[in-house]
Amino acid sequence: MSKIKSFIFVTLALLVIVGATGCSAVQSVMPGGSATFASVDPTHKDLAYASGSDAQKLDLYIPTSGTGPFPVVIMVHGGGFMFGDKSDGAGLTGVDQLLAAGYAVASINYRLSGEAQYPAQIYDTKASVRFLRANAEKYNLDPEKFGAWGASAGGNLVSLLGTTCGVAELEGDLGNNDQSSCVQAVVDWFGPIDFLKMQEQFEGTSCSSTTNDASSPESKLVGAAIQTVPEKVALTNPMNYITADDAPFFIENGTADCNIPPIQNKNLAEALSAVIGADKVTYVSLEGAGHGGSEFQTEENLKLVIAFLDKYLK
Repeated sequence: MSKIKSFIFVTLALLVIVGATGCSAVQSVMPGGSATFASVDPTHKDLAYASGSDAQKLDLYIPTSGTGPFPVVIMVHGGGFMFGDKSDGAGLTGVDQLLAAGYAVASINYRLSGEAQYPAQIYDTKASVRFLRANAEKYNLDPEKFGAWGASAGGNLVSLLGTTCGVAELEGDLGNNDQSSCVQAVVDWFGPIDFLKMQEQFEGTSCSSTTNDASSPESKLVGAAIQTVPEKVALTNPMNYITADDAPFFIENGTADCNIPPIQNKNLAEALSAVIGADKVTYVSLEGAGHGGSEFQTEENLKLVIAFLDKYLK
């Protein structure tokens, strides 16, 4: 859809969400409360990376300068696993900077929780990686240099990409299974990591949480109140899969995040550092920042992200 239509769609969705759950849900869909678009249209729009759902599509942006093959960054949008789209919102923050730095960008959609329960979302994310790798020559991509960048729910999914390379139970069977779903670098912006501890970790703070309720985004993702299905919820936690050969990580959050406890991201950084080495993990906590917003979108901050990706993908 056009950017104008897409903006109208998201705005209407936000009105529904606010009426049902309050303003915190708005931050889950559009971190920082404002839309961000890439300044250019995709080179290839709505490429189907699998055939089971209309959601299984991606937009591919190719740099207009340089000869390639280009390293790739897969962008995974947020929205509490319930909302969001590949063509709008904070899921496109950084696309212009990535293109200018010589990266191809693949912004993906995936099945939302209203359509399919977990692990459909990580199946889709991995399928998009395998599709891009299988078609690397066609689109002038470097199959050995894949990064992933996600915010909020997207942060969870890219973190899983980074720690579950080769984990059969999370691969799915959506095509191109002869290709690897591994990525070589991960950028996790304020992703939820350990669902079972989120509500507990907000206790005693100025933030409140209803993550354990059956109506929470995390519970809807797994199809039941999270505390009643801990074995299934364990499959959503990237920390449960960390091994020494995992991808390097850049992890960033805000100290005033009332959607995801900041300790979630700190714990992930520490767990990764202990196994893959502290030199491969960058953890940044932005003082006073919330669940996304302008602090993450500054030129200075985006340069930090690009510099991290350059280290491992260039």
